[in-house]
Amino acid sequence: MLKKFIIISLILSLNGLSAISQDIGNTVNEKEYPKANEVLPEAKDRTDFIIEGSVEKNIDMTLDMCIELALGNNPQINSAFHDILASDSRIKQVWSNYFPQVSWQTGYTRIRQLQLSDALGRNLTFNYYILGQVTLQQMLYDFGVTQNQATIRRLDFETSKATLGATINDVIYQTKDAYYNLLYAFENKKVAQDTVDKFEMFYNQAKAFYEIGMNPKVDVTIAEVNLSNAKLQLIQADNAVNLAIARLNNVMGVPFIDKYNVQERLKYQPINITFNETIDIAREARPELKAAELKVESAKQTLKLVKKSYFPTLSVEGQLQLGGKQWTSNHGYNIGGYLNFPTVNGMLIRNEIKEARFLYEKEIANAKNTQNQIYLEIQNAFLKLEEKKNQMPVAMLNVKQSKENYELSYGRYRVGEASPTELKDAQINYQQAQLSYYNALYQYNSAKAELEKAIGKNLTANTEDIIELGE
Repeated sequence: MLKKFIIISLILSLNGLSAISQDIGNTVNEKEYPKANEVLPEAKDRTDFIIEGSVEKNIDMTLDMCIELALGNNPQINSAFHDILASDSRIKQVWSNYFPQVSWQTGYTRIRQLQLSDALGRNLTFNYYILGQVTLQQMLYDFGVTQNQATIRRLDFETSKATLGATINDVIYQTKDAYYNLLYAFENKKVAQDTVDKFEMFYNQAKAFYEIGMNPKVDVTIAEVNLSNAKLQLIQADNAVNLAIARLNNVMGVPFIDKYNVQERLKYQPINITFNETIDIAREARPELKAAELKVESAKQTLKLVKKSYFPTLSVEGQLQLGGKQWTSNHGYNIGGYLNFPTVNGMLIRNEIKEARFLYEKEIANAKNTQNQIYLEIQNAFLKLEEKKNQMPVAMLNVKQSKENYELSYGRYRVGEASPTELKDAQINYQQAQLSYYNALYQYNSAKAELEKAIGKNLTANTEDIIELGE
Protein backbone atom coordinates (compact mmCIF):
# COMPACT_ATOMS: atom_id res chain seq x y z
CA MET A 1 0.00 0.00 0.00
CA LEU A 2 2.88 2.35 0.92
CA LYS A 3 4.64 1.51 -2.37
CA LYS A 4 1.47 2.31 -4.33
CA PHE A 5 1.12 5.64 -2.50
CA ILE A 6 4.74 6.56 -3.30
CA ILE A 7 4.21 5.74 -7.01
CA ILE A 8 1.02 7.84 -7.18
CA SER A 9 2.75 10.77 -5.44
CA LEU A 10 5.69 10.54 -7.85
CA ILE A 11 3.35 10.57 -10.87
CA LEU A 12 1.48 13.60 -9.53
CA SER A 13 4.72 15.47 -8.85
CA LEU A 14 6.03 14.68 -12.36
CA ASN A 15 2.78 15.94 -13.88
CA GLY A 16 3.12 19.12 -11.88
CA LEU A 17 6.70 19.61 -13.06
CA SER A 18 5.60 19.04 -16.65
CA ALA A 19 2.87 21.65 -16.34
CA ILE A 20 5.34 24.10 -14.82
CA SER A 21 7.89 23.48 -17.58
CA GLN A 22 5.29 24.26 -20.22
CA ASP A 23 4.59 27.66 -18.63
CA ILE A 24 8.19 28.73 -18.01
CA GLY A 25 8.46 32.42 -18.80
CA ASN A 26 4.97 32.67 -20.29
CA THR A 27 2.95 33.49 -17.20
CA VAL A 28 3.66 35.46 -14.07
CA ASN A 29 2.85 33.77 -10.78
CA GLU A 30 2.07 36.63 -8.41
CA LYS A 31 3.03 34.52 -5.38
CA GLU A 32 6.45 33.72 -6.78
CA TYR A 33 6.94 36.90 -8.83
CA PRO A 34 5.68 39.85 -6.79
CA LYS A 35 4.90 43.33 -8.00
CA ALA A 36 7.94 45.39 -8.78
CA ASN A 37 7.04 48.01 -6.16
CA GLU A 38 7.59 45.33 -3.50
CA VAL A 39 11.24 44.73 -4.35
CA LEU A 40 12.38 47.75 -6.39
CA PRO A 41 13.31 51.17 -4.98
CA GLU A 42 10.38 53.53 -4.82
CA ALA A 43 10.22 55.87 -7.82
CA LYS A 44 10.76 59.51 -7.07
CA ASP A 45 8.54 62.28 -8.39
CA ARG A 46 8.51 62.03 -12.18
CA THR A 47 8.75 65.82 -12.47
CA ASP A 48 12.45 65.35 -11.68
CA PHE A 49 12.81 63.89 -15.15
CA ILE A 50 12.68 67.14 -17.12
CA ILE A 51 14.07 67.02 -20.63
CA GLU A 52 15.72 69.97 -22.26
CA GLY A 53 14.32 70.72 -25.40
CA SER A 54 8.84 71.53 -27.31
CA VAL A 55 6.87 74.48 -28.12
CA GLU A 56 5.51 74.80 -24.60
CA LYS A 57 7.26 74.78 -21.26
CA ASN A 58 7.21 71.60 -19.19
CA ILE A 59 4.53 69.82 -21.19
CA ASP A 60 3.63 66.26 -20.24
CA MET A 61 5.12 63.94 -22.85
CA THR A 62 3.87 60.44 -23.65
CA LEU A 63 4.70 57.92 -26.35
CA ASP A 64 1.67 58.92 -28.41
CA MET A 65 2.73 62.56 -28.30
CA CYS A 66 6.25 61.63 -29.35
CA ILE A 67 4.85 59.73 -32.34
CA GLU A 68 2.65 62.71 -33.28
CA LEU A 69 5.68 65.01 -33.18
CA ALA A 70 7.69 62.58 -35.29
CA LEU A 71 4.93 62.25 -37.89
CA GLY A 72 4.70 66.02 -38.19
CA ASN A 73 8.38 66.94 -38.08
CA ASN A 74 10.56 64.05 -39.22
CA PRO A 75 12.22 65.12 -42.52
CA GLN A 76 12.12 61.60 -43.97
CA ILE A 77 8.32 61.65 -43.86
CA ASN A 78 8.23 65.15 -45.32
CA SER A 79 10.48 64.06 -48.18
CA ALA A 80 8.38 60.97 -48.95
CA PHE A 81 5.17 63.06 -48.87
CA HIS A 82 6.49 65.55 -51.41
CA ASP A 83 7.55 62.66 -53.61
CA ILE A 84 3.87 61.69 -53.75
CA LEU A 85 2.93 65.20 -54.85
CA ALA A 86 5.61 65.08 -57.55
CA SER A 87 4.31 61.69 -58.75
CA ASP A 88 0.79 63.11 -59.02
CA SER A 89 2.10 65.95 -61.18
CA ARG A 90 3.82 63.45 -63.48
CA ILE A 91 0.48 61.76 -64.16
CA LYS A 92 -1.01 65.07 -65.27
CA GLN A 93 2.04 65.76 -67.41
CA VAL A 94 1.37 62.58 -69.40
CA TRP A 95 -2.33 63.36 -69.90
CA SER A 96 -1.31 66.77 -71.24
CA ASN A 97 -0.56 65.00 -74.56
CA TYR A 98 -4.30 65.20 -75.28
CA PHE A 99 -4.36 68.97 -74.73
CA PRO A 100 -3.88 71.32 -77.74
CA GLN A 101 -0.47 72.90 -78.31
CA VAL A 102 -0.36 76.56 -79.28
CA SER A 103 2.74 78.38 -80.55
CA TRP A 104 3.35 81.92 -81.82
CA GLN A 105 6.24 83.14 -83.97
CA THR A 106 7.40 86.44 -85.44
CA GLY A 107 10.49 87.37 -87.41
CA TYR A 108 12.25 89.03 -90.33
CA THR A 109 14.19 87.28 -93.12
CA ARG A 110 16.46 88.86 -95.78
CA ILE A 111 17.26 86.56 -98.72
CA ARG A 112 19.65 86.99 -101.67
CA GLN A 113 19.17 84.27 -104.29
CA LEU A 114 22.55 83.45 -105.80
CA GLN A 115 21.40 81.22 -108.70
CA LEU A 116 18.52 83.52 -109.69
CA SER A 117 20.86 86.56 -109.65
CA ASP A 118 23.29 84.81 -112.02
CA ALA A 119 20.47 83.82 -114.38
CA LEU A 120 19.06 87.34 -114.62
CA GLY A 121 22.44 89.08 -114.58
CA ARG A 122 21.70 91.24 -111.55
CA ASN A 123 21.55 90.88 -107.80
CA LEU A 124 18.11 90.16 -106.31
CA THR A 125 17.37 90.71 -102.65
CA PHE A 126 14.06 89.80 -100.93
CA ASN A 127 12.75 90.98 -97.57
CA TYR A 128 10.20 88.73 -95.84
CA TYR A 129 8.31 89.87 -92.75
CA ILE A 130 6.25 87.79 -90.33
CA LEU A 131 4.18 89.85 -87.94
CA GLY A 132 2.66 86.77 -86.41
CA GLN A 133 2.33 83.05 -87.08
CA VAL A 134 -0.04 81.18 -84.78
CA THR A 135 -0.01 77.37 -84.87
CA LEU A 136 -2.56 75.13 -83.15
CA GLN A 137 -1.86 71.37 -83.00
CA GLN A 138 -4.08 68.69 -81.47
CA MET A 139 -3.15 65.04 -81.03
CA LEU A 140 -6.21 62.86 -81.69
CA TYR A 141 -4.99 59.34 -81.05
CA ASP A 142 -1.67 57.59 -80.43
CA PHE A 143 -2.91 53.98 -80.27
CA GLY A 144 -2.72 53.70 -76.47
CA VAL A 145 0.80 55.08 -75.93
CA THR A 146 -0.35 57.94 -73.69
CA GLN A 147 -2.66 55.61 -71.78
CA ASN A 148 0.23 53.23 -71.06
CA GLN A 149 2.43 56.11 -69.97
CA ALA A 150 -0.31 57.40 -67.65
CA THR A 151 -0.76 53.91 -66.18
CA ILE A 152 2.96 53.70 -65.45
CA ARG A 153 2.88 57.11 -63.79
CA ARG A 154 -0.16 56.12 -61.75
CA LEU A 155 1.63 52.98 -60.56
CA ASP A 156 4.62 55.13 -59.63
CA PHE A 157 2.21 57.33 -57.67
CA GLU A 158 0.86 54.33 -55.77
CA THR A 159 4.41 53.14 -55.17
CA SER A 160 5.25 56.54 -53.68
CA LYS A 161 2.28 56.21 -51.36
CA ALA A 162 3.48 52.76 -50.29
CA THR A 163 6.97 54.20 -49.76
CA LEU A 164 5.48 56.90 -47.54
CA GLY A 165 3.72 54.19 -45.54
CA ALA A 166 6.99 52.29 -45.18
CA THR A 167 8.78 55.48 -44.09
CA ILE A 168 6.08 56.24 -41.50
CA ASN A 169 6.27 52.66 -40.26
CA ASP A 170 10.03 52.91 -39.85
CA VAL A 171 9.91 56.32 -38.15
CA ILE A 172 7.28 55.09 -35.69
CA TYR A 173 9.52 52.15 -34.82
CA GLN A 174 12.54 54.42 -34.36
CA THR A 175 10.48 56.73 -32.15
CA LYS A 176 9.22 53.86 -30.00
CA ASP A 177 12.68 52.37 -29.61
CA ALA A 178 14.21 55.76 -28.74
CA TYR A 179 11.39 56.46 -26.26
CA TYR A 180 11.79 53.08 -24.55
CA ASN A 181 15.54 53.64 -24.46
CA LEU A 182 14.95 56.97 -22.71
CA LEU A 183 12.71 55.32 -20.11
CA TYR A 184 15.38 52.66 -19.65
CA ALA A 185 18.01 55.37 -19.10
CA PHE A 186 15.75 57.00 -16.51
CA GLU A 187 15.39 53.72 -14.62
CA ASN A 188 19.15 53.18 -14.70
CA LYS A 189 19.67 56.66 -13.29
CA LYS A 190 17.13 55.93 -10.55
CA VAL A 191 18.98 52.71 -9.61
CA ALA A 192 22.31 54.56 -9.66
CA GLN A 193 20.92 57.27 -7.36
CA ASP A 194 19.53 54.64 -4.99
CA THR A 195 22.93 52.93 -4.94
CA VAL A 196 24.63 56.21 -4.04
CA ASP A 197 22.15 56.74 -1.20
CA LYS A 198 22.79 53.25 0.16
CA PHE A 199 26.57 53.50 -0.02
CA GLU A 200 26.43 56.90 1.63
CA MET A 201 24.43 55.31 4.44
CA PHE A 202 27.01 52.49 4.67
CA TYR A 203 29.81 55.05 4.83
CA ASN A 204 28.15 56.96 7.66
CA GLN A 205 27.50 53.76 9.56
CA ALA A 206 31.06 52.49 9.06
CA LYS A 207 32.37 55.85 10.24
CA ALA A 208 30.16 55.67 13.34
CA PHE A 209 31.35 52.12 14.12
CA TYR A 210 34.95 53.25 13.76
CA GLU A 211 34.46 56.23 16.06
CA ILE A 212 33.10 54.03 18.86
CA GLY A 213 35.82 51.44 18.28
CA MET A 214 33.69 48.61 16.90
CA ASN A 215 35.28 48.43 13.42
CA PRO A 216 38.74 49.20 12.06
CA LYS A 217 39.69 52.17 9.88
CA VAL A 218 39.83 49.97 6.76
CA ASP A 219 36.03 49.53 6.88
CA VAL A 220 35.64 53.31 6.56
CA THR A 221 38.08 53.38 3.64
CA ILE A 222 36.25 50.57 1.85
CA ALA A 223 32.90 52.32 2.34
CA GLU A 224 34.38 55.58 1.04
CA VAL A 225 35.72 53.85 -2.11
CA ASN A 226 32.36 52.18 -2.69
CA LEU A 227 30.60 55.54 -2.40
CA SER A 228 32.99 57.16 -4.90
CA ASN A 229 32.41 54.36 -7.42
CA ALA A 230 28.66 54.68 -7.00
CA LYS A 231 28.85 58.43 -7.66
CA LEU A 232 30.88 57.75 -10.82
CA GLN A 233 28.19 55.37 -12.04
CA LEU A 234 25.54 58.00 -11.31
CA ILE A 235 27.41 60.51 -13.48
CA GLN A 236 27.55 57.96 -16.30
CA ALA A 237 23.84 57.17 -15.91
CA ASP A 238 22.98 60.88 -16.02
CA ASN A 239 24.97 61.28 -19.25
CA ALA A 240 23.19 58.24 -20.72
CA VAL A 241 19.88 60.05 -20.09
CA ASN A 242 21.13 63.09 -22.00
CA LEU A 243 22.23 60.92 -24.92
CA ALA A 244 18.85 59.16 -24.97
CA ILE A 245 17.12 62.55 -25.00
CA ALA A 246 19.19 63.70 -27.96
CA ARG A 247 18.42 60.51 -29.85
CA LEU A 248 14.67 60.79 -29.26
CA ASN A 249 14.55 64.47 -30.21
CA ASN A 250 16.48 63.76 -33.39
CA VAL A 251 14.11 60.96 -34.41
CA MET A 252 11.14 63.25 -33.79
CA GLY A 253 12.79 65.89 -35.98
CA VAL A 254 12.75 68.55 -33.24
CA PRO A 255 16.30 68.64 -31.82
CA PHE A 256 15.90 72.10 -30.28
CA ILE A 257 12.59 71.79 -28.42
CA ASP A 258 12.07 73.13 -24.90
CA LYS A 259 11.51 71.15 -21.71
CA TYR A 260 8.99 68.34 -21.34
CA ASN A 261 8.14 65.84 -18.62
CA VAL A 262 8.08 62.12 -19.38
CA GLN A 263 4.97 60.70 -17.74
CA GLU A 264 5.27 56.98 -18.47
CA ARG A 265 7.44 54.14 -17.22
CA LEU A 266 8.49 50.87 -18.75
CA LYS A 267 5.71 48.30 -18.53
CA TYR A 268 5.33 44.65 -19.37
CA GLN A 269 2.33 44.26 -21.68
CA PRO A 270 2.19 40.67 -22.97
CA ILE A 271 0.91 40.25 -26.52
CA ASN A 272 -0.95 37.06 -27.36
CA ILE A 273 -0.55 36.46 -31.09
CA THR A 274 0.51 33.50 -33.19
CA PHE A 275 3.09 33.51 -35.95
CA ASN A 276 0.48 32.74 -38.60
CA GLU A 277 -1.57 35.71 -37.44
CA THR A 278 1.43 38.01 -37.85
CA ILE A 279 1.92 36.77 -41.43
CA ASP A 280 -1.75 37.39 -42.25
CA ILE A 281 -1.54 40.93 -40.85
CA ALA A 282 1.64 41.65 -42.80
CA ARG A 283 0.05 40.61 -46.10
CA GLU A 284 -2.52 43.35 -45.67
CA ALA A 285 -0.59 46.01 -43.78
CA ARG A 286 3.09 45.86 -44.78
CA PRO A 287 3.73 48.69 -47.30
CA GLU A 288 6.81 47.07 -48.87
CA LEU A 289 4.76 44.10 -50.12
CA LYS A 290 2.35 46.40 -51.91
CA ALA A 291 5.23 48.45 -53.34
CA ALA A 292 6.85 45.30 -54.74
CA GLU A 293 3.61 44.28 -56.45
CA LEU A 294 3.25 47.77 -57.94
CA LYS A 295 6.78 47.67 -59.32
CA VAL A 296 6.02 44.37 -61.07
CA GLU A 297 2.91 45.85 -62.66
CA SER A 298 4.84 48.97 -63.68
CA ALA A 299 7.47 46.86 -65.41
CA LYS A 300 4.70 44.98 -67.22
CA GLN A 301 3.18 48.24 -68.48
CA THR A 302 6.63 49.42 -69.60
CA LEU A 303 6.97 46.27 -71.68
CA LYS A 304 3.62 46.98 -73.33
CA LEU A 305 4.68 50.56 -73.99
CA VAL A 306 7.94 49.59 -75.68
CA LYS A 307 6.08 47.22 -77.98
CA LYS A 308 4.14 50.24 -79.29
CA SER A 309 7.26 51.98 -80.57
CA TYR A 310 6.16 51.17 -84.16
CA PHE A 311 2.76 52.83 -83.77
CA PRO A 312 2.00 56.20 -85.48
CA THR A 313 0.33 59.31 -84.06
CA LEU A 314 -2.86 60.82 -85.53
CA SER A 315 -3.07 64.62 -85.15
CA VAL A 316 -4.59 67.75 -86.74
CA GLU A 317 -2.87 71.11 -87.20
CA GLY A 318 -3.96 74.63 -88.18
CA GLN A 319 -1.78 77.65 -88.88
CA LEU A 320 -2.52 81.38 -89.45
CA GLN A 321 0.15 83.82 -90.80
CA LEU A 322 0.29 87.59 -91.18
CA GLY A 323 3.19 89.24 -93.04
CA GLY A 324 4.80 89.32 -96.52
CA LYS A 325 6.72 92.18 -98.17
CA GLN A 326 5.50 94.40 -95.36
CA TRP A 327 4.50 93.52 -91.80
CA THR A 328 0.77 93.50 -92.64
CA SER A 329 0.75 93.26 -96.44
CA ASN A 330 -0.73 89.76 -96.64
CA HIS A 331 -2.09 86.84 -94.67
CA GLY A 332 -2.55 83.11 -95.12
CA TYR A 333 -3.49 79.93 -93.35
CA ASN A 334 -3.25 76.16 -93.66
CA ILE A 335 -5.00 73.26 -91.98
CA GLY A 336 -4.51 69.52 -92.25
CA GLY A 337 -4.50 66.13 -90.60
CA TYR A 338 -1.38 64.04 -90.15
CA LEU A 339 -0.54 60.42 -89.49
CA ASN A 340 3.02 60.62 -88.22
CA PHE A 341 5.04 57.41 -88.23
CA PRO A 342 8.13 57.28 -86.03
CA THR A 343 11.58 56.71 -87.40
CA VAL A 344 11.99 52.95 -87.18
CA ASN A 345 15.22 51.28 -86.14
CA GLY A 346 14.26 47.64 -86.06
CA MET A 347 17.33 46.44 -84.21
CA LEU A 348 17.03 49.18 -81.57
CA ILE A 349 13.32 48.57 -80.89
CA ARG A 350 13.79 44.82 -80.83
CA ASN A 351 16.46 45.06 -78.13
CA GLU A 352 14.47 47.64 -76.17
CA ILE A 353 11.65 45.11 -76.01
CA LYS A 354 14.09 42.45 -74.80
CA GLU A 355 15.40 44.82 -72.13
CA ALA A 356 11.88 45.62 -70.92
CA ARG A 357 11.02 41.92 -70.75
CA PHE A 358 14.15 41.14 -68.72
CA LEU A 359 13.42 44.03 -66.35
CA TYR A 360 9.90 42.68 -65.90
CA GLU A 361 11.30 39.28 -64.92
CA LYS A 362 13.75 41.05 -62.62
CA GLU A 363 10.94 42.84 -60.76
CA ILE A 364 9.12 39.54 -60.31
CA ALA A 365 12.26 38.09 -58.72
CA ASN A 366 12.70 41.23 -56.58
CA ALA A 367 9.11 40.97 -55.38
CA LYS A 368 9.67 37.35 -54.37
CA ASN A 369 12.88 38.34 -52.57
CA THR A 370 11.05 41.14 -50.75
CA GLN A 371 8.39 38.69 -49.64
CA ASN A 372 11.05 36.27 -48.37
CA GLN A 373 12.94 39.00 -46.52
CA ILE A 374 9.77 40.26 -44.83
CA TYR A 375 8.87 36.70 -43.84
CA LEU A 376 12.32 36.31 -42.28
CA GLU A 377 12.05 39.69 -40.58
CA ILE A 378 8.69 38.77 -39.05
CA GLN A 379 10.01 35.38 -37.96
CA ASN A 380 13.07 36.92 -36.28
CA ALA A 381 10.98 39.62 -34.58
CA PHE A 382 8.39 37.09 -33.39
CA LEU A 383 10.99 34.71 -31.95
CA LYS A 384 12.86 37.61 -30.35
CA LEU A 385 9.66 38.81 -28.70
CA GLU A 386 8.96 35.33 -27.35
CA GLU A 387 12.48 35.14 -25.96
CA LYS A 388 12.20 38.50 -24.21
CA LYS A 389 8.75 37.56 -22.94
CA ASN A 390 10.15 34.42 -21.33
CA GLN A 391 12.92 36.40 -19.64
CA MET A 392 10.61 38.74 -17.76
CA PRO A 393 9.51 36.46 -14.86
CA VAL A 394 13.07 35.21 -14.41
CA ALA A 395 14.44 38.76 -14.24
CA MET A 396 11.77 39.65 -11.68
CA LEU A 397 12.64 36.61 -9.55
CA ASN A 398 16.31 37.60 -9.67
CA VAL A 399 15.41 41.01 -8.23
CA LYS A 400 13.42 39.38 -5.46
CA GLN A 401 16.21 36.99 -4.49
CA SER A 402 18.97 39.61 -4.63
CA LYS A 403 16.88 41.99 -2.49
CA GLU A 404 16.36 39.31 0.15
CA ASN A 405 20.09 38.58 0.13
CA TYR A 406 20.89 42.28 0.47
CA GLU A 407 18.48 42.72 3.39
CA LEU A 408 20.02 39.72 5.18
CA SER A 409 23.53 41.04 4.63
CA TYR A 410 22.54 44.52 5.77
CA GLY A 411 20.93 43.11 8.92
CA ARG A 412 24.07 41.10 9.68
CA TYR A 413 26.25 44.17 9.06
CA ARG A 414 24.24 46.34 11.46
CA VAL A 415 24.86 43.90 14.30
CA GLY A 416 28.51 43.47 13.35
CA GLU A 417 28.24 39.96 11.89
CA ALA A 418 28.96 40.82 8.21
CA SER A 419 31.97 42.48 6.65
CA PRO A 420 31.82 45.56 4.39
CA THR A 421 32.89 43.39 1.46
CA GLU A 422 29.96 41.04 1.98
CA LEU A 423 27.57 43.99 2.19
CA LYS A 424 29.07 45.56 -0.92
CA ASP A 425 28.71 42.32 -2.89
CA ALA A 426 25.08 41.98 -1.81
CA GLN A 427 24.33 45.60 -2.79
CA ILE A 428 26.09 45.24 -6.15
CA ASN A 429 24.16 42.05 -6.89
CA TYR A 430 20.92 43.80 -6.03
CA GLN A 431 21.87 46.73 -8.23
CA GLN A 432 22.78 44.47 -11.16
CA ALA A 433 19.53 42.53 -10.75
CA GLN A 434 17.56 45.77 -11.00
CA LEU A 435 19.52 46.88 -14.06
CA SER A 436 19.00 43.47 -15.67
CA TYR A 437 15.30 43.69 -14.97
CA TYR A 438 14.96 47.14 -16.54
CA ASN A 439 17.08 46.02 -19.45
CA ALA A 440 14.77 43.04 -19.95
CA LEU A 441 11.80 45.44 -19.88
CA TYR A 442 13.43 47.66 -22.49
CA GLN A 443 14.40 44.69 -24.66
CA TYR A 444 10.85 43.33 -24.52
CA ASN A 445 9.22 46.64 -25.47
CA SER A 446 11.79 47.21 -28.21
CA ALA A 447 11.16 43.69 -29.57
CA LYS A 448 7.42 44.39 -29.51
CA ALA A 449 7.97 47.60 -31.51
CA GLU A 450 10.17 45.67 -33.93
CA LEU A 451 7.45 43.08 -34.51
CA GLU A 452 4.92 45.87 -35.08
CA LYS A 453 7.24 47.36 -37.69
CA ALA A 454 7.69 43.95 -39.31
CA ILE A 455 3.94 43.40 -39.74
CA GLY A 456 3.12 47.07 -40.40
CA LYS A 457 0.52 47.40 -37.64
CA ASN A 458 0.37 48.23 -33.92
CA LEU A 459 -0.36 45.42 -31.48
CA THR A 460 -2.54 46.41 -28.55
CA ALA A 461 -2.54 44.39 -25.36
CA ASN A 462 -5.80 43.77 -23.52
CA THR A 463 -6.13 45.92 -20.43
CA GLU A 464 -6.62 42.93 -18.18
CA ASP A 465 -3.42 41.36 -19.53
CA ILE A 466 -1.18 44.32 -18.66
CA ILE A 467 1.15 43.35 -15.83
CA GLU A 468 2.53 46.35 -14.00
CA LEU A 469 5.94 44.87 -13.30
CA GLY A 470 7.51 48.27 -13.70
CA GLU A 471 5.35 50.11 -11.21
